[in-house]
Amino acid sequence: MSRSVPLSSEAVLATLADLIAIPSINPDLAAHAPGEAAIADYCAHFLREAGLAVEVQEVAPGRPNVIGILRGTGGGRSLMLNGHVDTVGVEGMAEPFTPRRRDGHILGRGSSDMKGSIAAMLWTARALREAGVQLKGDLLIACVVDEEYVSIGTEALVRAYTADAAIVTEPTDLGLCLAHRGFVWVEVETAGRAAHGSRPNEGVDAITHMGRFLVALEDYGRALQARPHPALVTPPSVHASMISGGREWSMYPDVCQVQLERRTVSGETPQAVLAEIEAILARLAADDPAFRATARLVFSREPFGIDADAPIARTVAAATESVLGHAPALVGQTAWTDAALLQAAGIPTVLFGNTGGGWHSVDEWVEAESVVQCAQVLIETARRWCGE
Repeated sequence: MSRSVPLSSEAVLATLADLIAIPSINPDLAAHAPGEAAIADYCAHFLREAGLAVEVQEVAPGRPNVIGILRGTGGGRSLMLNGHVDTVGVEGMAEPFTPRRRDGHILGRGSSDMKGSIAAMLWTARALREAGVQLKGDLLIACVVDEEYVSIGTEALVRAYTADAAIVTEPTDLGLCLAHRGFVWVEVETAGRAAHGSRPNEGVDAITHMGRFLVALEDYGRALQARPHPALVTPPSVHASMISGGREWSMYPDVCQVQLERRTVSGETPQAVLAEIEAILARLAADDPAFRATARLVFSREPFGIDADAPIARTVAAATESVLGHAPALVGQTAWTDAALLQAAGIPTVLFGNTGGGWHSVDEWVEAESVVQCAQVLIETARRWCGE
């Protein structure tokens, strides 16, 4: 690895600007959203021009994963770089798809989450190819759909592709992320009795009964904060996300529903979470025979974690120190990511990506220099992991 791999900062940032300018809002999050087809076309074209074998995996109509493969010469370990091309919506943003530079930052929807790292991934492959570096193992560039909703992209990806290790390039402030929490979605429904609003003796108010549950949920959340948890992540938590109930002004509501999210740490299962919620409902019913409620599990994702001594973690750490002159901070992520799906599929995985902020907000930004540095670290990691 004596030869350095040239990398043009302006070329990388020009690619990032191109990506920001392509609307790729997840269609499950916003009405009339365009989805990921256009940005997938861009990534596929970029990777083909770079000389990679490109495969398009249609996950859902108009929603393709793009996988570029830089074939190795043989005898090395394979590495997958994984990033999502979908974004959340743009409500309240003045110019979401106009990349703007300000004080060393690039602004725009998806700039940090996570088109900066997508640009770094694309240029990792192109720079290696243009420099004539012959990796022994395959390098896979996986640009996936739908991470911002339920991750059908990476779910489909791991059914068809594997690698000896993976890096999910979510923004980590150039730290090495080794853990994040999972989540469980639960819907709770309280049952009342419909009656005319003038007849309290006949009606049972499902909404006020839900209020009792919400008070108990707040107590439950405080208790969760005191539970043991892995060092790199925050404690388990719970919050009410959405609530609905009632039918009209002059009527006792016969039903009320709340959708809640429970963030989980390693060792917690969806079934255990559901049992805890059901235990709260059982206590409330024991205090009042008129209280009737049910809970059902809607959706869940596992927590993610990998040991700092895992070979891929050591390789990324060494590559980061080589490029940046210092070892990366070992961090946990607050949000769930596709790393959990890759790890569950048997692919040792870490997270490493750019520095940025304002995720999902009207002021999303990425530090321009960090996008280039991310690419440099990924290039060095690929050379070390795949071999030359």
